[in-house]
Parts: sequence; C-alpha cells; structure tokens
Amino acid sequence: MSSPLDDDWPGLPAYVVLRVRDGLVQRVHESGPLDEVRPWASVSKMAVALAFGVEMDWGFHEYSETAGPRGANFANLLSHSSGLGLEEGDPLVPIATKRVYSNYAVDHAVHAIVGESSAAAWLDHRLFQSLGMTSSALVDRPASGVSGSTNDMATLAVSWLRPDAVARATRDRLIRPYLPDLAGIVPGFGRFTPCPWGIGPEVRGDKEHWMGDWPPASFGHFGQSGSLMLLNADEGIGVVATSTEPFGSWAVNLWPEWTSAMRKLALTS
Repeated sequence: MSSPLDDDWPGLPAYVVLRVRDGLVQRVHESGPLDEVRPWASVSKMAVALAFGVEMDWGFHEYSETAGPRGANFANLLSHSSGLGLEEGDPLVPIATKRVYSNYAVDHAVHAIVGESSAAAWLDHRLFQSLGMTSSALVDRPASGVSGSTNDMATLAVSWLRPDAVARATRDRLIRPYLPDLAGIVPGFGRFTPCPWGIGPEVRGDKEHWMGDWPPASFGHFGQSGSLMLLNADEGIGVVATSTEPFGSWAVNLWPEWTSAMRKLALTS
C-alpha cells in the first residue's frame, strides 16, 4: 500500500521504504522511476560521511584529526560546527559555538583527504564500487554533487542501517550527535536549540520538522533537489526519495506528515 499523501508530492517522486531484519532487507514499498538518475543535492553528504567512515576504519584518518581552518577537525567540518559559513568567504564564528550549516566545510573536509586527487574517484573507490552503486557518481562538488538512481540511494541507506561499508562502531560514531548542545539552523526549517548533528548526518533529537514523528535517534539528510534519506538504526527502517520538483514550501508542509506515514508503513509491514 502507499500513502494518500503521495498525491500531494508535486512532480514525479520516486521512493523506497526499507526495513532490515536480522540483516535481511525488505523493500516494504517502492514507487516511481527508481532507475532514473537524478541529482541528490545535499543527500550527497550521506555518501561523503560514509566514505569518511571507511577512511576511519582503514586507519587513514580520524574524526578528531585537525583538517580545517583555525584548527577545526574532521568532525567539526562534517557536523557543521567548524565556524565556517555556508560558502567560502561567508562570515565566520568561533569553532564549536554554533551549528552553522556549511557546504564549504564539507568540501574542505574532502579536499583535506584527497588533496589534488579526484574527489569523484575517491568517492567511487571508497563507496560506490564496493556497494555496487553503478549509476552513482560525483559530478560536482562533494557537498552536493552526487547524481544517481533512487535504487542506488536505497543501497546507500541499507549500508547505513546494516551497516555494510563500515564497522558498526564506526557507523554508531557517525550518527551520534557531535557537540549535541549546539544551537543552529536547519535550512528551510528554522532555528533549533539544540540542533543535534552527527559526523555527516543530521540527527533528529527533539526537532519538529521534516523528520516527522521519527524517534530522536533517527538520522539522515535532505537536499535542494527534493531528495531525502531518513533512517533509524534501532528500528531498522528507512525511506529514501528523489524528486523532479526542487525543495520548496511544498516540502516544508508535506514532509513531516509524509515521513511519519512512511515510518508507520515500514513498521507495520
């Protein structure tokens, strides 16, 4: 069954509702052109974060390693606590004082790993090839430049839930709030105090926003392309979606109720 809320999603969405039980994946429901390659926008950060987890597992980098301007570490850069602004040249704040959403910080973290090598090749080697995400590629900046199918996004979601690409302890570190008491702004949804964020994924906490009624430990990301990934490791459920309609007021109004309906669908399957 699908949700009647699907009719309120403009354009042509594609989505997959997932449940993982005892390591086995159940696709509870799916809809739309799942193999069509679409821009993921900031859901790309979920791929970057998991690829960074591979770096941690292989002993190449640590989240506490200094990697950014003014002494910011990888965790600061990926959790939006580095003090850097949204883009290069934007106003700065002291490190670890506010959750300032920063594409520039995520790009800087990847550059600190790859140097003058290709960020696209890094992401492909660390993640896409090993997971069989054959339609996915980084075609622009790391913070928002992945394009791929909704099926590939579902594969990435499973790799967070099970997890597949990294050790469970590494996954758990990435999804645990870093500097959990910081206040900040979730673009499109406003200011929250606190505004918890993991090392890459947003963590719901007590925020009332796009994650609907999902539990506080739920995590994920959405993008300006109208894409989203929302997961809960304890319940073993997730939903991913892509869209032909860019993020806008429709998403602010629809997603809280829609994601709540998708959670109910996953849990009652």
